[in-house]
Amino acid sequence: MAHALTPSPETMAYLNQAKSMPALAIVAVEFAVCVSKWATRRRTRRALRQLTVWQLTDVGLTPRQAHDEAAKVFWRA
Repeated sequence: MAHALTPSPETMAYLNQAKSMPALAIVAVEFAVCVSKWATRRRTRRALRQLTVWQLTDVGLTPRQAHDEAAKVFWRA
């Protein structure tokens, strides 16, 4: 899992603001960022299932594209 080995840009921005942090704190921040991304993906994919055809057209998606995205599990980008 490459994500666990390389800190995300959000994590790096936070860590650059801190003078020094223990290794466990860095792991905790990275974990929090990961869980937050997962929660956002889950929430937006569930919302995508609720959109009507005209709403999908408005955001530039076909019903098939929306279905394919909504069918993904939350840990997949």
